[in-house]
Formats: sequence, C-alpha cells, structure tokens
Amino acid sequence: MMGFTVRAPRPVSFGPPLYLQLRRFPSKHIGIRSLLFRYGGQNILPRSLNMKFSSCVSAAKATSSSITAAATGAAAGGEDTTTSLEVEELREIKDKCRQWKWKGRYAINYFVSLSDPPPSSSNPKPKPSLLLVHGFGASIPHWRRNIRTLSQNYSVYAIDLLGFGASEKPTGFSYTMEKWAKLILDFLDEIVQKPTVLIGNSVGSLACVIAASESNNKALVGGLVLLNCAGGMNNKAIVDDWRIKLLLPLLWFFDFLLKQRRIASAIFERVKQRDTIRKALLAVYGNKESVDKELVEIIMEPTCDPGALDAFVSIVTGPPGPNPMQLISRISDIPLLVLWGDQDPFTPLDGPLGKYFASLPSQLPPNANANVSFFVLPGVGHCPHDDRPELVHERLLPWLDHLSI
Repeated sequence: MMGFTVRAPRPVSFGPPLYLQLRRFPSKHIGIRSLLFRYGGQNILPRSLNMKFSSCVSAAKATSSSITAAATGAAAGGEDTTTSLEVEELREIKDKCRQWKWKGRYAINYFVSLSDPPPSSSNPKPKPSLLLVHGFGASIPHWRRNIRTLSQNYSVYAIDLLGFGASEKPTGFSYTMEKWAKLILDFLDEIVQKPTVLIGNSVGSLACVIAASESNNKALVGGLVLLNCAGGMNNKAIVDDWRIKLLLPLLWFFDFLLKQRRIASAIFERVKQRDTIRKALLAVYGNKESVDKELVEIIMEPTCDPGALDAFVSIVTGPPGPNPMQLISRISDIPLLVLWGDQDPFTPLDGPLGKYFASLPSQLPPNANANVSFFVLPGVGHCPHDDRPELVHERLLPWLDHLSI
C-alpha cells in the first residue's frame, strides 16, 4: 500500500560517501523512494547493525534517512481528526467479522453486512454483492469510510488476505498474487455464492484482476473496480519503467538483507513503529487529515501477530506476479471501473500502469470499450477509498446502480 513522492527544489546531500542530485531525474517519482517508504522510511537499518557490506549499507541508510526527512518534514505533526462516529463504525465493523477456513486449514477473517434492497428504478435487476479487497499492509478496517455507505443498498463483504489483518499468517508460507486470487475465488464460491463486484485497492486490485481472469465460473464476477491498481506484489513489478530498472540492483540487495533473519527482524521492528507508519501514510495520502490515529492502529496492530515478520519478508522478496496490463484483454467482457488518485507516488498516473489504464477505453474495440470507465481523482493518493471517500462514492455509486449483471 505504501509509497511516496519527494519534491526537492535543490540538491539533497546524503553525506559521504554518497551524493545524489535529485534534480538530475526529470520525473518526480523515483523507485527507491517508494521502496524505502513502503518498507520502513527513516532509519530502516539500525545503526548498531554490523555488516561486511558496510559501504552499501551506509549508502542505503543515508538514503533512507535523508529521503524521509525531505519527504515528511512538512507533513509531520498533523492533528488527529478521528470522530466518535468513525470510532463507533470501526467497532461495528470488527464486531461483524467472522472466520472462514480456507482449504480447511487457514483461518481467514472476513466481514459481512447483508442487505436485500429493492431494485432501483434505473436498474430493475437484483443488485450484486460487493467484495472489498485491501492493499499492502492494510486490512478490512481500511474500508471504514466506505462500508456504511455501500451497505445501504448492497450486501457488502470484505476480506483480510492471508498474511494480513486478522487472517492467519502461517509460518513458512510462500505468498504469491496467484494464491491470493485463488483465495478470492474460493471465497466467492463458498461464502458469497452469487454474482459479485470485486473492489480492490493496490495489490488488492491486482488480486481481483487475476481472480477474474482465472475464474472458471464467469457468472460469479459481475464487475471490477480498481482503485490505483498495483503492478505487482512488490516494487520489482514494472520493470519497463526506467526508474525501476535504474534501481533494480538496490531492490535485489534489499531482498538479500531481508532474507537474513536477524537483519529482517531488526528492519521489521523499525517498520512497525507507529511513527514510521504515520510518516509513510502521510507520504502516500493526498488528504493528510485522513491519516488519523485509527488508521495508524489499523496498519500497526496486525504487525504484532505471530507470523507477521515471515509474511512481510515473503511478500517483499517474492515474485511480483502477473502484470495487470497482460490480463485485461482476458476479461474485456466484465464491466470495469478504474479510479486513480493523481497524487499517488507508488503507482503514479504518469507511470506505465497509470498511462495504460488512462488510455484503455480508447484502445479497446468499440464493442468492448463501453465496459470500461476511467476517472482521475484530483488531490488523492494511493488509497482513494480512505483518502477522499466522497470522491470515490461519487463515481462508484452511479456506476454500480447502472450495472447490468
């Protein structure tokens, strides 16, 4: 879920032995910035760590510390804006959660709010169910600002993917995008059992795309809503972006560090600190007021569960999975709504993925482009549904109302 943007009006010195002139790069989005903020931000490597690769680690530490200071200095401190109503809604969401055994083995946490509203005048057909799928590091409560609105007219389900939230985090499990997609399909088949619109954010969007493309029962997936869809399970996905190519060696080096148990544990301890989480969220949200205490707790709480470290390492170092741009052609018959925050530093609108989805309606044949809608959400970051939920509902609710399943 996490990424960030740094805007530097003048060169930033990281001190010896590394000096990086940020103004050399024509784009405001640099891959390593996203990497460092997504996986920990400031001081991600503890100073006490004694490594033989001292020069590389010193550069990584200096880069992480300086970038964080530059990116978050203006955002630090903000007031908490959580209301008593939001706290109550969050409590209600948790109270309505249930548990399902996936494959008869893994405990999966899910939310359900059943509704049976009459068909609308504009669409007399029965309304589909909705399944909400969160992004990296998030969980069901991340939909806290959407569930009440959506459940007024739809049966709403939400799921904690394996390894996240209150779902099980099995030791030794190898996480992949394909396994999450299979989890979604099995959930539709065993729990929902009716046509469903899949609504995902970030890697949750990608999991929904994969699920739709691999479904043997096309009637189950009645529509797709993608909120700033990720290009893969981690930052190594969009390799045709020059910014990722440039920093790929450092990404692989970071993977190497995480595969050392002692180092990974030290890094994860820094990642899960409230202050680190808050700074990272401030960097990826357009509306800073949406980053409140409740949001920080939503992200932080599951990191204390047994198996959380193993899940973090497996997800960050694992294969990125299928590219969504290669899958969309397989699901051209499924109605698709794409909403994109234009302040997203992790999957930027001017990056390969953003450009692809923005141009998608014009690229499809006439008989298919009617199924695709794309809207840019101004002033919104990587998590539109929680960042500025009113802008998401403004586009989502009319689209759902006219959906024909």
